[in-house]
Amino acid sequence: MKSTTEWKKELQGDGYNQRLADIYIDERQISYQKDRYTKAIERFEAQYGEGPVVIYSAPGRSEVGGNHTDHQHGEILAASINLDAIAVTRPLAQDVVRVVSDGYDEIVIDIKQLGLIEEEKETTAALVKGVLAGVKKRGYQIGGFESYITSDVLIGAGLSSSAAFETVIGTILSCLYNDGCISSTEIAMIGQYAENVYFGKPCGLMDQMACATGSLVHVDFLNPEEPKVERIAFDLNQYGYSLCITDTKGSHADLTADYAAVPEEMKRVAAFFGKDVLRTVSEEDIIKNLPKLRIETGDRSVLRALHFINENKRVGQEVEALKREDISTFLKLVEASGNSSFKYLQNVYSNSDVQQQNVSLALQLSEMTLKDDGVCRVHGGGFAGTIQAFVKNEAVATYCDVMNRIFGDGACSILKIRKYGGIEV
Repeated sequence: MKSTTEWKKELQGDGYNQRLADIYIDERQISYQKDRYTKAIERFEAQYGEGPVVIYSAPGRSEVGGNHTDHQHGEILAASINLDAIAVTRPLAQDVVRVVSDGYDEIVIDIKQLGLIEEEKETTAALVKGVLAGVKKRGYQIGGFESYITSDVLIGAGLSSSAAFETVIGTILSCLYNDGCISSTEIAMIGQYAENVYFGKPCGLMDQMACATGSLVHVDFLNPEEPKVERIAFDLNQYGYSLCITDTKGSHADLTADYAAVPEEMKRVAAFFGKDVLRTVSEEDIIKNLPKLRIETGDRSVLRALHFINENKRVGQEVEALKREDISTFLKLVEASGNSSFKYLQNVYSNSDVQQQNVSLALQLSEMTLKDDGVCRVHGGGFAGTIQAFVKNEAVATYCDVMNRIFGDGACSILKIRKYGGIEV
């Protein structure tokens, strides 16, 4: 275990250049990451003093395929990205965990007292305690540590900053006290447990799975208790593309009903066939019963159900295209996913305020700017958030300039798909 002084000295030189390039893909990030890591170590020293430390990293994620499919026990394709949470960490002999993260007061947790406290829900302390409890519940060892955590995963942009945080805590416990033997799938499920039970947010497993696994991950939720997980090794950079995420700066206020209506309407169609979710309902079932379905569930419910069925198929087709290294077919499928989300899922703007269409405008501008240099789609939950674009590297500067001029400086983030999930740096 290196001292904080040794870490800073090696970061000031070239000692970690190759490692940082390997983690973050983009060599242009090396200088930024060296400065970021150095500042994190200095803040750790200010809080906990100099001495030996280990640094851990866990990435954010971007949904690539499977827009609103996971809650119907469908399939998803997601990618780890080169924005991450890093944790400068020191093990402790005491049964206590101390965590300081960007802009927040220190959290202190007695690891002998991990009971659920209702008043702690929706707090960072609840997430840390939930991960500790989840690790212990699965029969693994836990122990004390002190950590300074900083993250550049954009908050509110659908890139899973909370899942990255949960994953880095799980990775710390796996590496410090379990010889690194807690699998990425288990770390993801522990993170979901922490968020569902301790934090109080009923999230699915997609975010945590992508953050913990690395590269692209294909997950089949047919049995959500035992999801099938397949890691897809794919270097987007090798094919000359970058992943761009644009935050359209739309307000998420008053959109709860819009988000809730998507699974509710899909489940309404499933219930018509005596099912809880749509996964085992076929397109043929819907078409055969269409006249009655329209009356009993409504046209939008039917459209959303058909989106789910075809989007679910599309995920498998995207996976096969990536395995064949057929980037052209993959991009056409991404574009088709976006078109289906706009036309059939209808999660690009809210019907309650049709004059506010940030996402629609961003998609239109993207298509006008990119032409044959990329494809775009709504990203994540939709209605007011972000869009995703796969852009040829030579067109990235122009594309981001357009997005930033319209939606504000820094609206467009240029990302790469990173091959690592939660790791020790």
